[in-house]
Amino acid sequence: MGWLQVWAVVITIGLNALDGFDVLSIAFASPGIAAEWHPSKTALGWLQSMELAGMALGSILLGGLADKIGRRATILGCLVVMSAGMFLATTATGIEYLSVYRVLTGLGIGGTLAAINAVAAEFSNARTRNLSVSIMSIGYPIGAVVGGIIVTQLLKGHDWRTVFYFGCVFTALFIPLVLWLVPESVPWLIRKQPAGALEKVNRTLRRMGHAAVESLPAVTPEVRQRSSADIFRPALIATTLIVTAAYFFHVMSFYYVAKWTPKIVVDMGFTQSQGSAVLTWANVGGMAGGALLGLLSLRFEVKRLTIGVMLLGAFAVGLFGRSAHELGELSLLAAFALFCTNAGIVGMYAIFAHVFPTHVRSSGTGFAIGVGRGGSVLGPPLAGWLFDQHYSLPTVSMVLALGTLVAAGILSALQLKPDQPAADHDTVAAGPVAGAQTSA
Repeated sequence: MGWLQVWAVVITIGLNALDGFDVLSIAFASPGIAAEWHPSKTALGWLQSMELAGMALGSILLGGLADKIGRRATILGCLVVMSAGMFLATTATGIEYLSVYRVLTGLGIGGTLAAINAVAAEFSNARTRNLSVSIMSIGYPIGAVVGGIIVTQLLKGHDWRTVFYFGCVFTALFIPLVLWLVPESVPWLIRKQPAGALEKVNRTLRRMGHAAVESLPAVTPEVRQRSSADIFRPALIATTLIVTAAYFFHVMSFYYVAKWTPKIVVDMGFTQSQGSAVLTWANVGGMAGGALLGLLSLRFEVKRLTIGVMLLGAFAVGLFGRSAHELGELSLLAAFALFCTNAGIVGMYAIFAHVFPTHVRSSGTGFAIGVGRGGSVLGPPLAGWLFDQHYSLPTVSMVLALGTLVAAGILSALQLKPDQPAADHDTVAAGPVAGAQTSA
C-alpha cells in the first residue's frame, strides 16, 4: 500500500463521515423543527426518511454512473449536490420544502456511497481489501460523532438551521481534497480505457510508487460486452437479491436507533442538546463496532462475522427500548445498539466489495444500497406510527429489532468464498498493468 493508496482510503473515510453527519443532521435538528412547526410524530418520521429516499434513488442511478464515467467524477458531482441540498435546507419554511431539499441531499449521498465503496476496494491490495472497506465504512459514525459534538455546542445558542449551515461548509471542503488526493482508479481505467488512459494509469502508478508501463492490456470482446445489467444475470442475480434483502431489513433496525434517539431522549424530559449528546455517544459505539469488525475480518470470514453481529444487534436494539429514564444508561444502551448494528453495516459493505467485480462494483453496491435503503425509509416512520398508536418504547424497539434478525437469516443463504474474492477475477487480460496491480 503506497501513500497514495492510503490517502485515497483516508479520503473515503472522510466522505463517509460526510454521509454520517448529513444523514443524521435531521435527527439532530428534529427536536427544534418539532418545536417550531409542531408536526405529528408520523410526519416527523417521514421527514427523517426523505434523504434516505433520495439516497435510494442516488445509489441506484448514480452507482451505475460511477461504473460508466468513473468513480472520481461521480464523487465530485455528488459533493456539489450534497452541498446545495444542505444549504437549501436552511431556507425551508415548512415540512414540505424541507422534505424536497432532504431528497436532493440524499441523491448526492447515495451516489457517493456507491462510488467510495469501489474506491476503497480498488485502491487497496488484496490482503487489506476487507480492512480498507471496513475502515471506510466506520467514517459514518465518525462523522456523526464529530459532527454531533460540534452541533451539540451550536444548538445551545442557535436554532436548528445551524446544523445545515455547518453541514454545507463541511461538505464543500471535500471537493478540493478529492481533486488533489483521489485520481481515477487503475482497475476502472484498465476496464474502460477512455482517451488518455495509459497516461492516467502511469501517472497514478508513479504516485503509488510503481514503475510506469508501456501499454495497457487488450480488452477482450467478452469484457467489452459486460455492463451494469450483469448484476441481474444468472452469475450474479442470486447474490444481488440476497445482499439487497439482507441490507434492507438490517438498516431498518439501525436507522430506528440512529434517527429516533434524540427525540426519545427529549420526550423523556431532557433537553435538545442532551438528546444530541446521547446520539453522539451512540455513534461512538457504532464507530468502535465497525473498527472491531474490520480488524476481525483480517482473520475470520466476513460473512460469519456479519451474521454474528446482526444476531447480537437484534438483542441490543430490543434492550435499548428498556432503558431507564437516566442519561448514563440511555447513552450506554444506545451505544451498544449502534456498536452491533453498525458493525453489521460495515460487514455488508465488505461483502459488497467481495461479491461484485470491478465492472459492476458501483452498480451492484448502488443497487443493494438503493433498494436496501427502503428499510431505512420505512424504519423511522414505522416507529413514528407505532408511537402515535400509543405503543410503548419497549414494544416499538422489539418490533424494529426484528429487522436485523431477519437480515441475519437471509444472509446465511449467501455463498461466499473468502479465498476467491470477486475482485480477483476482474482480469481484463494478461498484461503488465495486471502484474503491477497484483504487486500493489
